[in-house]
Amino acid sequence: MLLTFLLSLSDGTGERGPSPAERLLGPARAGDKAAREELIRAYTPLVLRVGSQVTGRFLRVGRDEEVSVGLIALNEAIDKFDPERGNAFIPFAEMVIRRRLVDFYRRNAGRVEVPLSEFTTEDDAGTPLQGLEMQEAIAAHQRQVEAEERRQEIARYARRLAEFGIRFSDLVEASPKHVDARERAIAIARMVAEDPALAGHLLSRRELPLKQLERRVEVSRKTLERQRKYIIAVALLLLEDFVYLRGYIAV
Repeated sequence: MLLTFLLSLSDGTGERGPSPAERLLGPARAGDKAAREELIRAYTPLVLRVGSQVTGRFLRVGRDEEVSVGLIALNEAIDKFDPERGNAFIPFAEMVIRRRLVDFYRRNAGRVEVPLSEFTTEDDAGTPLQGLEMQEAIAAHQRQVEAEERRQEIARYARRLAEFGIRFSDLVEASPKHVDARERAIAIARMVAEDPALAGHLLSRRELPLKQLERRVEVSRKTLERQRKYIIAVALLLLEDFVYLRGYIAV
């Protein structure tokens, strides 16, 4: 259920704990070697995934030169990333890694061995990363990317709700307690999202079109007002690009 999921967030504001990039980029750029090594460990699966996409084959740390090139590109991305531009670190790092690998192939001037000694490539248990299957590394990174995208979407949704004067904690009181009532509220939200006039009223005035709805649904105005915040919250999910959270709506 959507409400249960939202209220399970750590501080009730839609913000989860920081990603490795958010937590470590600043210290790494400021010269903290341990932070840089931890950041490289965290995003080594990114290097493997992008490298596999460029080469069309599985890569292994310590065995394939492309991984060395990718790790150095990741190190470069840490130095060059500018958070003030509003971009996320992962897409930027992917771009730098891809470009450096393409440059590596274009040069085609012999195979230059790039040492891995600067990079600690062990997992949290101390197991060398080259012992992992590539499929597992790619899958682990994909989960990490999806988790970060979901966290960012939740934060974006919280900001959007705030524009309507709604906080996640408000939805506790506004959420229908019975399944049938909740289904009716979601159906009303869907009606709002699918009707251009109702949706336009909601988005332009940032209020639920109660008068129009009252004439079209078999629910009292008092009930509509009581469930107003919940209906708006669901309608926004249906109207806008919240692909992860939308999956929690059950009808």
